This record gives sequence, structure tokens and C-alpha cells, in this order.
Amino acid sequence: MSEQDQTMQGDNALAISEELLEILRCPKAVQSEEYGADPGRLRLVKNSWLVSDDSGYKYPIRDGIPVMLIEEGEKWKDVPDEDLPVPPPAS
Repeated sequence: MSEQDQTMQGDNALAISEELLEILRCPKAVQSEEYGADPGRLRLVKNSWLVSDDSGYKYPIRDGIPVMLIEEGEKWKDVPDEDLPVPPPAS
């Protein structure tokens, strides 16, 4: 599945804009120099989650707002992408 296919769902509406997806970074990964020059890039999963391949942290998008708290991303770190709930549960 292409990256574009992964970011599009049913009615082709994105949970967040592509511009915002390009700007946002994982707050955990950007604290480390081990991930290269552009650490913490995120990918959209299930149109409800932002996932950092660098840190493994997974951040929910609730009501169109990415919840970019390290504690929130850490809670979901060990959950496989395919098992992430949609919609993300409330904290």
C-alpha cells in the first residue's frame, strides 16, 4: 500500500492536513541525535494515529487534534499499528 493510500480513507478526508503532517515531529525522537538530521517524522495510520518510526511512539488524533504528549505516545508504543483502536479512546 502506498503512503498516499495509507493517509487516505473512505471519503478521502484526512484527519489532519498534509501540511501539518509535514511539520509535526515526535517530541520524544527530536530529543535524540541518534535519528539523523530530521528526527521524529510521523506517518498517518488508520487516519487516526500519528506514528514515529524513529521512537515507535504513537500519538492519537482526537476530534481532529493531534495529541502530541510524550506520555500519550508512550502508552501506545507496544501496540502494533493494525491493533490501534479507531477512534482513539479518550485519555
